[in-house]
Amino acid sequence: MVVFVPFNSDTSNSQDVQVANVEIGRVVRSFPGEGIVEPKSEVIILSPASSIIKGILKEVGSHVNEGEPIIILDPAPIQTEVDNIKDQLEVKHNSLLKNGLSARSAKVDLEYNVQVKNLRIASLNAELADQEQLLEVGGISPAKFEQTRQELELAEQDLVMLKEKNSIKLQQLEADEQGLRLQIEMQEKVLAAKEEALSKMIIRAPSAGIILSIQGKVGEKVNTDRLLIEMSDLSNFKIRGTVDDDFAESLKTGIRVYVTIDNEQLRGVIGTVNPVIRDRQIDFDVNLEESSHYKLRPNRTASLEIVRAERDSVLRLPNGSVFGRGKEHEVFVLIEGGSKVVTVVTGLKTPEFVEITEGLEEGDRVVLSAVSSVEDLRETGIK
Repeated sequence: MVVFVPFNSDTSNSQDVQVANVEIGRVVRSFPGEGIVEPKSEVIILSPASSIIKGILKEVGSHVNEGEPIIILDPAPIQTEVDNIKDQLEVKHNSLLKNGLSARSAKVDLEYNVQVKNLRIASLNAELADQEQLLEVGGISPAKFEQTRQELELAEQDLVMLKEKNSIKLQQLEADEQGLRLQIEMQEKVLAAKEEALSKMIIRAPSAGIILSIQGKVGEKVNTDRLLIEMSDLSNFKIRGTVDDDFAESLKTGIRVYVTIDNEQLRGVIGTVNPVIRDRQIDFDVNLEESSHYKLRPNRTASLEIVRAERDSVLRLPNGSVFGRGKEHEVFVLIEGGSKVVTVVTGLKTPEFVEITEGLEEGDRVVLSAVSSVEDLRETGIK
């Protein structure tokens, strides 16, 4: 805060002296611009499915709120597709059930065949043991014993082969089941997508906005993903800014901008800069940190402060005649019972504020006017 203290009336001087407290704040070197509030983006709405337009409830240029219906599509074609997919799924589920029953039956048969083979092998093992004893006493011929041994070997090989075939058969049954489950899963996804599309046959505004165009008319057939509606999105905004082309070199993407609308200051950064100069003006977008702020309304004007250099949360003083060129300056600091001369070091300077980097503390009262001596200061009437 700057205080103007008048000189005593009985002195030869009649000018005022500026006194201000050192405070913490922001020092910004900037250049001005103008802006207007615009919707941040446009929304395009596509047809959710092939259908026929049954009704158009809004006109181009209309303002719509979020969830308000705009176009009604005929649900009959997609409803037919949904019913067909449900029928196909029912058939697939029935096939899966049959496949499960067939797998259980085959598994029982396979296990039974293995048991028969095992019993045959056990029987041949017992028979071979008996024949071995008879062979030792000459009760049977060696040829008969050899025949039984060969039968045992063949039975054991048959068992190994049977188990391998059984394993392959079970893997085939499992693969069939997995294939059916995969087909069912894929069709269920298609069904879910169709049912979702069916729920969107009344096309509603995804956000508040203004309808820019409507493609199609009542009775017209539209295909899936055909453009139906273009509208502005009034839930988020940006600033369309302009500055004199004198500042063209300083206008860069990413530079901070302070936007003032109706005494409310918002922060943003420069986005796209239009390289074309019109009427000695350059256009650019400002992307706001609070793009949904309540002060933002389409076509509202704003004043812009485009930052060249900035220091935030630093010691600062209002700029005054005491700050000339250079970094070091001698200033009068008011203290209880008098004043003292202090050498201060300054940083960033703007027409409004000067950054103080050394010599002063927050709350110090400093004379901003150029006062050459303590005597001149006393003549001001400051005590």
